[in-house]
Amino acid sequence: MIPPQLLGTATTPSQSQFTNRSSQLLLEWRWSGSNQKSLEELNALVHNVLHHPEFCLDELKEFNARTETSKLDAQLSAQDDAWKESGVEIQVPDGQPHPGGNGVPTFTVPGLIHRSLTAIIKSVWSSSSSIDFHYSPFRLFYQRPTPTVTDGLSGDSEAIPPQRVYDELYSSEAFNIAHEELQKSVPEPDCTLERVICAMMFWSDSTHLVNFGDASLWPLYMFFGNQSKYTRSKPSSGACHHVAYIPKVRQFHDWYHTLNGLGLGPNADTLAHCRRELMHEIWRLLLDDEFMHAYTHGIVLKCADGVWRRVYPRIFTYSADYPEKVLLASIRNLGACPCPRCTIRKDKIPEVGMKRDDARRVTEQRIHGHTYNWDMNRAREHIYHNGRGVKSTVVENLLSKFSYNAFVEKLSTFGHNIFSLFVVDLMHEFELGVFKSIFTHLIRMLISIGNNTIQVFNERFVQSSGRCQRSESKGMLTRS
Repeated sequence: MIPPQLLGTATTPSQSQFTNRSSQLLLEWRWSGSNQKSLEELNALVHNVLHHPEFCLDELKEFNARTETSKLDAQLSAQDDAWKESGVEIQVPDGQPHPGGNGVPTFTVPGLIHRSLTAIIKSVWSSSSSIDFHYSPFRLFYQRPTPTVTDGLSGDSEAIPPQRVYDELYSSEAFNIAHEELQKSVPEPDCTLERVICAMMFWSDSTHLVNFGDASLWPLYMFFGNQSKYTRSKPSSGACHHVAYIPKVRQFHDWYHTLNGLGLGPNADTLAHCRRELMHEIWRLLLDDEFMHAYTHGIVLKCADGVWRRVYPRIFTYSADYPEKVLLASIRNLGACPCPRCTIRKDKIPEVGMKRDDARRVTEQRIHGHTYNWDMNRAREHIYHNGRGVKSTVVENLLSKFSYNAFVEKLSTFGHNIFSLFVVDLMHEFELGVFKSIFTHLIRMLISIGNNTIQVFNERFVQSSGRCQRSESKGMLTRS
């Protein structure tokens, strides 16, 4: 902190060792009040504000920070990608019949903070932050340096085929297929612009914010797969775009208590059903008519390189922990078919890694279709129209594997298998899940062995993780 005797005095620059009186006043402002101000911000204030040719000191005689901030908030709220607050209405099963769906109780969950997906795409793709986006996908191959390999038995030489490299979304097979399908589709009338894919990747994770109390946050955010993962992973890149903050179902118990006149609260099945309804009603709101129109007809944008293109949004991945995948895929939590991507039964899980398991992952993929939609609609009729319970036999027979899903409703007409969106979450499902359990078990084994096994393990760990250089073969990367 600046010495107190120098604050608020008219000490001359020569006495206080400042360059001049203005420098002294700036330093007094920097080192007083809030400690959140940095030296870099002080430099920016001087060079970017005070030295700006349009800066006029006389205009600030009646300046009020609160008033000007309110004007700025109003201006930002008027932008297309501004944050909005909405209430989400869900239907609640009360166990009473409602013929034709008339009179089904509804509960409005307040506090959904969200932004328009289309507005985010327009804002990012038109800004300089998209200058390094990849508009055309490719397939990357690695060719080993030795052109041939000799068969020890026959002496014949065989060429080594190039090896496919999977590293970025824009070099994946899914992106290439989506791009090829787009190019083969019928273009918009009288439009000769280049048609490109906007690859959208979603994440969501309910987070507990404090060690004591119930303060929590449930953010939904998005990255663009057209950008390299090495750029996306940098916090300074600004590549993460927050889409929504999902609210919790609050004050629902009190409302449900007065619903049926019996003073009964919701059971666990009803609560689970309402949470799933909330998640998919939120996605129905996000996948609005504007976004679905862009999904079909594209958005004409002037990209960061100055070229006009017609951009077509496509959702490629959704990463979340298992409980959230259960909500998103509309499946039973650890039910008969617990995987969100396939319908392999729980009793077949111990066969993981076997050839028959690999075959099942292909033949038993979770795919929606007409039967899926019919079963889902029939089950909802039983719950809301006929007053059947969420876990009643007739509903269970229809929804033993899946339930109502907003992604199916919005995207199934485009031929996408929405269950393939739910990719493996390395942090939750491996680093904090399987690997953490295995690593803990291995440490316990070393402790039980005794001697200096832990010390040897630590030495090996430091040596392996401390390597900063590795030899590279002189192979060649090619792309097609």
